[in-house]
Amino acid sequence: MIRSRLMTEMKSTPDHALLERIAIALERLTPTPQIPADLSTADAYLWQSDNATLSPVQSVARVDIGLLKGVDRQRDQLLENTERFAKGLPANNALLWGARGMGKSSLVKAVHGTINHQNPGALVLVEIHREDVESLPALMTLLKSAGRQTVVFCDDLSFDKDETSYKSLKAVLEGGIEGRPDNVIFYATSNRRHLMPRDMMENERSTAINPSEAVEERVSLSDRFGLWLGFHKCSQDEYLSMVQAYATRHHLKISEEDLRTGAIEWTATRGSRSGRVAWQYIQDVAGRLGQKL
Repeated sequence: MIRSRLMTEMKSTPDHALLERIAIALERLTPTPQIPADLSTADAYLWQSDNATLSPVQSVARVDIGLLKGVDRQRDQLLENTERFAKGLPANNALLWGARGMGKSSLVKAVHGTINHQNPGALVLVEIHREDVESLPALMTLLKSAGRQTVVFCDDLSFDKDETSYKSLKAVLEGGIEGRPDNVIFYATSNRRHLMPRDMMENERSTAINPSEAVEERVSLSDRFGLWLGFHKCSQDEYLSMVQAYATRHHLKISEEDLRTGAIEWTATRGSRSGRVAWQYIQDVAGRLGQKL
């Protein structure tokens, strides 16, 4: 717009090249009009911060919620919270923290799938990468104008020493002057309860003039999540229940005794028990049996 007006005027001006350079410079300084987000093409999107766009995801990699074993309480709480939000009722941001491989991110995606199965199109899932957290304000603005009930999901969220992007997240979740849009809720998974490494918090305590204030400032981010769901290492019985559930769902042609013996041996070689380890064992069994999952 600015450039076209100047280009018209410079026809009667001797220094055409100078005016053209000015017009180009002004065009670059003019903010690009924001295009409202179109969330009508899919129920899941990936946020691309470099060009501020939402890429539709037609098929979400998820497991059925019935296959998530050993997390019944967490499942029920997150499902209830999300169902309220999908209906436009008050609900809390949720932090799923704890042991690795216990189904934190799988639960978020499974809950989204369950609600949309019951009520098609009720809920949008938008994934934002951990390194793009500073672009959350721009994403929230887009989603607010879109109108659909949206869960913004960040997997494996955590912050290391000297990072300041967590302050942007704090402001967006609860502390900003505009606040979180009514049609947006934020879910995050992390191995850390307070999203900060313990040694970082201990260092803050030992070097600060007022140790308690320094630590409070760091952990106040996790306080922005009204719903905390802890995931802990599973017992052997829970692990074997996961294995059996996967084997039954995928109709693996193996005896229960062989499945159990192999599962115990598999977890012994891995040195841990979790839903992820159970699924990796099932993939190994299916491969050896020549069956597709």
